[in-house]
Amino acid sequence: MPIETIGGAVKLPDGTPVPLSKAVKVGDLLMLSGQLGFGADGRIVEGGIEAQTKQCIENAKAVLAEAGSDLSQVVKASIWLTDTADFAAFNRAYGEYFPSHPPARSAVCSGLMVPGAVVEIEFIAHQPD
Repeated sequence: MPIETIGGAVKLPDGTPVPLSKAVKVGDLLMLSGQLGFGADGRIVEGGIEAQTKQCIENAKAVLAEAGSDLSQVVKASIWLTDTADFAAFNRAYGEYFPSHPPARSAVCSGLMVPGAVVEIEFIAHQPD
């Protein structure tokens, strides 16, 4: 089964290349790398957990679109939060994007690699040919 890489080279906001793909397609599964709340300017958006959650999902929507897919095809989400106190606010923002038939989901509390980031979301989508 061939592996297809989605998207071009990934770089940090300072231009440093990062050894990862935006997404990888294997068979009928599309696996996105973790999405952070980076805005168009390459910085983590302000506004806390809800703003960052929405930005993560908007960033994922862009990667899904690049692969010819959308949020309706997401079957699994993995969530990392830096503070368990943010869970309710995260759910409010996340729920706006998945009001019915939400994907399976896991959530854990941990540190993140990017200073100022409070949430990271990784998606797996079904993408039949």
